[in-house]
Amino acid sequence: MNKIAVFGSAFNPPSFGHLSVIERLSHFDQVLLVPSIAHAWGKQMLDYTERCSMIKAFISDIPCSNVSLSCIEKELENGQGPVTTFHLLCALQMANPNAELTFVIGPDNLFNFSKFYKFEEIMRRWSVLACPETVAIRSTEIREKLVQGQDIQHLTSESVVKILQNNDLYRII
Repeated sequence: MNKIAVFGSAFNPPSFGHLSVIERLSHFDQVLLVPSIAHAWGKQMLDYTERCSMIKAFISDIPCSNVSLSCIEKELENGQGPVTTFHLLCALQMANPNAELTFVIGPDNLFNFSKFYKFEEIMRRWSVLACPETVAIRSTEIREKLVQGQDIQHLTSESVVKILQNNDLYRII
């Protein structure tokens, strides 16, 4: 049975904090990075397509061969707002009927998990893995440093740094 970790996040932008979680998922056959198309609690994010481009660049920089980008939320989004974790996992299970899915969440979402749509059914149907970052680098820190014109080389991968700097992203929040 194929074991798939589903790591959903805003990836706004991807950081070495995300990488510290990804590296601990090496025992999975596949790790899907699933960027949110819209944030469940209304947080503003960079355009979805730009975040997906950064994730592709991030994946190409990291030493993890089992990681890939999933843009499934774009397919599921119906103009009604965020795609729920429940609907995301249902769609991924349908696309991978013989796979064992594990939903990976950070500590911030663990404390809010009871607010997730159909959280009890998620717990019944799939595994949920709380996997805190071992490197305390948040996307917020990258955005703030960009606004202040500070160096971000130590916070994310080389290709993501180039995209952020070349496109002047997050300069104005």
